[in-house]
Amino acid sequence: MQEEEKVIRVSQLKMPLTHTKDALFQELLKVMRISAGRILRFEILKRSLDARRAKDIHYTYTLDVCISDEAGYLKKNQNRNIMPSTTVVYKTKKPVGVPIKQRPVVCGSGPAGMFCAYFLAQEGYRPIVLERGEAVEQRSLTVERFWAGGELDPESNVQFGEGGAGTFSDGKLGTMVKDTYGRIRKVLEIFVQAGAPEEILYQNKPHIGTDRLRTVVAAMREQIKAWGGEFYFGTKLVGLTCRNGQLTGIVLKSGTREWTLATGQLVLAIGHSARDTFGMLSACGLSMEAKPFAVGVRVEHEQEFINRAQYKEAAGLLKAADYKLTHTAENGRGVYSFCMCPGGFVVNASSEPGHLTVNGMSNYDRAGRNANSALVVTVKPEDFTVFPQFTHEDKSAGAVADAAGRMVGTDPLAGIAFQRHYEKLAYQSGQGKIPYQLYGDLLCGRKSSGYGRIVPSHKGAAAPADLRECLPDFVIRTLLCGMRAFDRTIPGYADEEAVFSGVEMRTSSPVRIVRNAQYESSIAGIYPCGEGAGYAGGITSAAVDGIKVYEAIAARYLPEFL
Repeated sequence: MQEEEKVIRVSQLKMPLTHTKDALFQELLKVMRISAGRILRFEILKRSLDARRAKDIHYTYTLDVCISDEAGYLKKNQNRNIMPSTTVVYKTKKPVGVPIKQRPVVCGSGPAGMFCAYFLAQEGYRPIVLERGEAVEQRSLTVERFWAGGELDPESNVQFGEGGAGTFSDGKLGTMVKDTYGRIRKVLEIFVQAGAPEEILYQNKPHIGTDRLRTVVAAMREQIKAWGGEFYFGTKLVGLTCRNGQLTGIVLKSGTREWTLATGQLVLAIGHSARDTFGMLSACGLSMEAKPFAVGVRVEHEQEFINRAQYKEAAGLLKAADYKLTHTAENGRGVYSFCMCPGGFVVNASSEPGHLTVNGMSNYDRAGRNANSALVVTVKPEDFTVFPQFTHEDKSAGAVADAAGRMVGTDPLAGIAFQRHYEKLAYQSGQGKIPYQLYGDLLCGRKSSGYGRIVPSHKGAAAPADLRECLPDFVIRTLLCGMRAFDRTIPGYADEEAVFSGVEMRTSSPVRIVRNAQYESSIAGIYPCGEGAGYAGGITSAAVDGIKVYEAIAARYLPEFL
């Protein structure tokens, strides 16, 4: 799984904002007190921006360095920022066990499914990748037509299609996942091989951008195909066939054609928005549970304001600034910024007719006039039972009560019903367009009639509205409390002309598909994977989970077909 290489790690190496690569090398020699001839190689492991003091904004580097006579150097070294280090290099798991009888199927081509398929294909398993949406090239055109006023395609949109929901985002690659096996580094290296900028290997907050991510996704697909994998686009998983608790096949639908494909291994990387698929899986007896997520709005400020607030006098020397804010409100609920998009856009991210949700998106250069971020409030399964009565179609999931009407549990799909309820209200509030409201108008309880100096950066038509009509009261109250708190951290953040757009409902999956230590579900042969299954929270963590599922399959099956 891992391979060790002896290196010296140099940390806390400070450099000015405008330094050159040669200046970095000279500073390394100065700190290590050695000659250039002793350096065999060095690489940047991490670069972060330290903007805590306005008068001293600088980069801080961590470098991995190989030198001649490493042991002799370390014996004399007295600098606590220079120490021995072991670089972990990811190695694919050697397949063991019995030969696999049919080709494994990966359902979903977001980061979890794509990386699982990538490793399966590389090791000779020749996976079949199912995707209900279009390939990324056609999908991008379909989404642009929708934003320009065209009809929503419920099978290929911002949520569904090659690359998953992250394709139309900022392409953030940061993660809180702890990794001792080198999987995260391997994910970044594969992205770079597929065309992502090399700087993502060492940036503290790496991102690719939606424009570059689309080409990276296509390159990964072509590599999987070159290794023997296949992609079935426009193909939807609509059923399972099982015998004695073991998967034997899957029912697929493409257009009017429906057929059964024999397989004993299905990777479920379906994403957080595959509501109809969750319903089918539940009806087939797959064990799942409701899980917390977060809901709220997108807020927009002028990017120049965020730059000045974060970087002060150095704002002109740096790229678009980001921020991360969190607060616990008086009611005990958490409110926080999520998926902040510097220089980006607020996009119509709907996937169901008559329902509306938003997301944020940035290009690689983050050159848009506005900064936007989700401002969201945590909701838990117990909240799914307290909102207004469902309409008939929303009653596909909800509270479970005994004969006396007392709550005895929550349907695992109740969070989906919760999302649908408020997405429908958002659609109605904006008359099919993105509903937006100025912060000052929301604060005063009045519907906006237009915008002020902050011109929203919407992808898709938008209309002024009253967001109190399409979010729970406790969410509104918590958001307002959060804005007051965030204004203390970033003075001016609670600008009355800041634009709120609603509703943000797809922060993470409302469902977790239960899996065991071998990564299998309650039906043997089915491997829940990634964000949709409830085991990841972003592009990188989903990709890592895809690698873990590949490892689980390789631990049981050899890629030799009978």
